[in-house]
Amino acid sequence: MWDSAEIQWTEVRNVGDVRMGKQLSPAARDMPGQFPYLRVANVHLGRIDYADVNTMGFTSAERDRYGLKPGDVLLNEGQSLELVGRSAIYDGAEGRFCFQNTLIRFRPSADVLPAYAQLVFERWLATGVFAAIAKQTTSIAHLGGDRFAALLFPLIPMVAQRRIVEVLASLTELEQGIEASITKLHNVRRGALMASTESVASEKPATGWARVPLKEIVPSVDYGISEALDRNASGVAVLRMNNIQSARIDADELRYCPVPVPSNLFLRRGDVLFNRTNSMEHVGKAAMWCDELPSATFASYLVRLIPDLQRVTPEYLVEWLMHPLVRQRVRSISTVAVQQVNVNPSRLRELEIDLPVDLAEQRRIVATLEACDERIGREKEELNKFRELKQGLVDDLLSGRDNTSTLAA
Repeated sequence: MWDSAEIQWTEVRNVGDVRMGKQLSPAARDMPGQFPYLRVANVHLGRIDYADVNTMGFTSAERDRYGLKPGDVLLNEGQSLELVGRSAIYDGAEGRFCFQNTLIRFRPSADVLPAYAQLVFERWLATGVFAAIAKQTTSIAHLGGDRFAALLFPLIPMVAQRRIVEVLASLTELEQGIEASITKLHNVRRGALMASTESVASEKPATGWARVPLKEIVPSVDYGISEALDRNASGVAVLRMNNIQSARIDADELRYCPVPVPSNLFLRRGDVLFNRTNSMEHVGKAAMWCDELPSATFASYLVRLIPDLQRVTPEYLVEWLMHPLVRQRVRSISTVAVQQVNVNPSRLRELEIDLPVDLAEQRRIVATLEACDERIGREKEELNKFRELKQGLVDDLLSGRDNTSTLAA
């Protein structure tokens, strides 16, 4: 395809114009000449969201200076450490938007294709190049226009850039196809949930269903431990908010309690963990403990719900807690305190739960949803494998090795 010896390593500033955006200020909010601008919230990996755009004042000269043109690459200047440098290509009309100083604009020279530059930036994000040069201030990392401009860019012949962009465009199309399939399966699952739990949305419980306060079938609720945690795996594994993902227990990124834990706070199979403290988006997440670890306990911002197994299966309880309508009800009883949302377990247990009286029917509903989950899981595995293949191919292409034939294998 091309010889790796043809790479010219040159600073980013030598292959394009690097510019920080305009700083937002009270004066800019009030001045005449209000004009739409893009900010860090608009720039996602590989795409720009134009739906939520703010305005501030720009003079005519500033609109020339900060105006965007098709092909400009925008990078997040201020973001969490793992996302700083996330980039996308501007594809709107020329001069339609300006940009704020939470973004860096890279305008490629005639020697660089925008799509090739954005591919390089994606690779730098994935391999930690941006994280390595970012400066951390509180919870925000800053890439810095000068630090970004000083990075060494792999300039290759234009014909090689076009080849790489063409190959990656076809891969992206395949990737989007798998993502669309996963989205469709999620919609199928949601439809199955809503159809099998119509009683939740009805004025009266359906035939064969009961509607009772949650406390009648969850007679016991426990708070987790409040001890200081560390990474020393010789202690007791402690589940935290981040360990509840997609109604499942994720046993990665564990922390440990270095002191003895009361025996009654060790998790037992069938315990349901409920996230009582988090952002509005995440509060109320739930999952059942399935002995993912030999032993574990849980932190105090989670609560353990111990269901009456004669009335409800733990699996159905989790599905009910994660039901979209129930999530709304949980949020309605929550209180907001310093960027955190809290749900009082006593108020939670006052909510009414709809459930089939027959435990076999509860199991049937759960089995239908788990079948959807299995299909979603298989698709996600395929997507992860594909992305690993894609990343390996990107590395080969950028180093001069054309191994696109592996895609046909």
